[in-house]
Amino acid sequence: MEAGIEHLKRGTLEHADTLLIVVEPYFKSLEAAGRIAELGRGLGVPALVAVANKVQSERDEAAIRAYCAAHDLPILAVVPLDADVAEAERQGLAVLDSAPAAAAVAAIRQVADRLMAAERPAPTARVAD
Repeated sequence: MEAGIEHLKRGTLEHADTLLIVVEPYFKSLEAAGRIAELGRGLGVPALVAVANKVQSERDEAAIRAYCAAHDLPILAVVPLDADVAEAERQGLAVLDSAPAAAAVAAIRQVADRLMAAERPAPTARVAD
């Protein structure tokens, strides 16, 4: 899905058990993450987690951690700004294929591993109309 909150208002979270909110170390991104978390909670999504993305420095990470802590949003992983990602994009390749040893790839694998290992709530039974 595309970035932003508009698609969240279209019922796309009805069957979601986790809302993964990607946040970058920029004011607008942080504010959007807060709005998305609020919307996700309002829609009853059982788990909301953040992924800090394009982190270049300890200051970037600290800003994201502080904002997420203030909004009760746990951080699942920190993905560094990685030149290999930009190069893969320029070549039209997946960074997982073009640079499997890249730092960003390791962080993305961590996200996937943690999501797959997370306990999931039992699906809600649907009543036939």
